[in-house]
Amino acid sequence: MADLGPILSDLAGETEELDDVVAALPEADWATPTPAEGWTIAHQIAHLAWTDDQSLVAARTPGEFPALVEKALATGADFVDAGAAAGARKPPADLLDGWRRGRAALAEALAAVPRGQKIPWFGPPMSAASMATARLMETWAHAQDVYDALGVEHPVTDRIRHIARFGVRTRDFAFATNSLEPPAEEFRVELTAPDGEPWSWGPEDAEQRVTGDALGFCLVVTQRRHPDDTNLVATGPDARRWLTIAQAFAGPPGNGRKAGQFA
Repeated sequence: MADLGPILSDLAGETEELDDVVAALPEADWATPTPAEGWTIAHQIAHLAWTDDQSLVAARTPGEFPALVEKALATGADFVDAGAAAGARKPPADLLDGWRRGRAALAEALAAVPRGQKIPWFGPPMSAASMATARLMETWAHAQDVYDALGVEHPVTDRIRHIARFGVRTRDFAFATNSLEPPAEEFRVELTAPDGEPWSWGPEDAEQRVTGDALGFCLVVTQRRHPDDTNLVATGPDARRWLTIAQAFAGPPGNGRKAGQFA
């Protein structure tokens, strides 16, 4: 089981980095469109704040979470978009303040979850470490949308190891959410970390393999880049299929990004 402390520390680093960027924006710039269709920078931050709020309920008062899910689903299949839209209507200063308070409360709540206890979620229940990793993954992915919208470079750190590992672990989910039978055999994933060190998962002798930069892999599994716009190499038909549907986030199949969109 992953150690929660370092994950929470890295999650704080990711959120603070994004906070520094959006906090410096003029109010009008919060309405800048991002690569996610229909979503502005305000929508991106509102979504992170909304998801932190849902996570907080799940971690702090898990008995209340089923009613929250029922209420969300009652709004329709686009309840995630609805949550982002509601938050985006707030003044940027209020939205930013709410996001800061919510993520601080969530970190405290996750740290208090007994080791081994599962937290309910919209998908399968998760450990506190897995939920923290999921929040880090989403923060990093939505931050990428903000950086792309502003035309600035997203700093790359070894914190993306959590995202890469999460992407590997969600392989079967990606197949299942696309109504495909997950492959029976494990894949070998060999990535080059930002500092040049090798990261790997799966059997060394696996026939199905994915190799390349860790950054490209993280961008693909969060659907922020098309596989063709990275240096990832997939060996084997199942591995090649995986890269076209890889999805580390919960929910129905995402639309991803078009090839050449960021060329």
